[in-house]
Amino acid sequence: MALLNFKKRDAAGAQPVNPQVEALLQGYSIEVMPRTAAKVDSFRDLLPEGTRVYIAHIEGTPIEEMVDTAKRLNAEGYPVMPHFPARIIKDQAILADWINRYQGEADVKQALLLAGGVANPHGAFHSSMQLLETGLFDKAGFENLHVAGHPEGNKDIDPDGSTKNVAEALQWKQQFSERTDAKMALATQFAFEAGPIIEWANAVKAAGVDIPIHIGIAGPAKLQTLIKFAIACGVGPSLKVLQKRAMDVSKLLLPYEPTDVLTELAAHKAANPDFNITNVHFFPLGGIKTNANWAINNGGASAKPVNS
Repeated sequence: MALLNFKKRDAAGAQPVNPQVEALLQGYSIEVMPRTAAKVDSFRDLLPEGTRVYIAHIEGTPIEEMVDTAKRLNAEGYPVMPHFPARIIKDQAILADWINRYQGEADVKQALLLAGGVANPHGAFHSSMQLLETGLFDKAGFENLHVAGHPEGNKDIDPDGSTKNVAEALQWKQQFSERTDAKMALATQFAFEAGPIIEWANAVKAAGVDIPIHIGIAGPAKLQTLIKFAIACGVGPSLKVLQKRAMDVSKLLLPYEPTDVLTELAAHKAANPDFNITNVHFFPLGGIKTNANWAINNGGASAKPVNS
């Protein structure tokens, strides 16, 4: 149940909510950073109670700020999933300290493990697999462990532009999920075109990886903002969707909304109930308030239990 009685966009003259999109948005998650979270007076005004909130750990952010943000969100009724970027964690002692702080001060029970967008590792770790291999998360009783997915590849992992190393890593993570009790999911980088996302998700399943996929979606934002983030984050083929839009003078000044990509994904999910994309994960590149309001207006007015 949501804390607030969120209203769908059903006022006179407004577009009705697409039931397929509404179904896909149930249980969506959203990402914040400590500095952006600090600007929000109350998350209860924006998000359904129980919404999973990822806390992005950007290089240079003190662990104290991360833990304080997790503690606040947990107190407001939101299960938090902090990032553990391998390449900024110097050693196992630091990793253990972070885990202890999150659990002891903020009652954190889940984590997103990823390599992190840092070219040179700060110490012993360079991949999420190494973090998992320490056994510290299992020992601490973490209930959900998410890892990164890359619908358009990742040149940090595969500099040659192939998907060889990414594919091998997915197989390793599948095997890890089979030999442990961890509830895992692939939380992906954002993309803008449904066709390649569907093709990638089907290929993942065909390769024997049955870890649920939480697809990354960029929230509403100015076109220039999205293009900047897309280039910085290495978004590949679907960047052309934004570039094409930028060439249309009638759309250039209008904010981007993820309506088209989610409508196509939702329709595919409705036609294929066993489709392995189970959840939407929002990157609020145009601001968390803007993203949260868009989600509410398009049917994301309640949270479902956090399972994967």
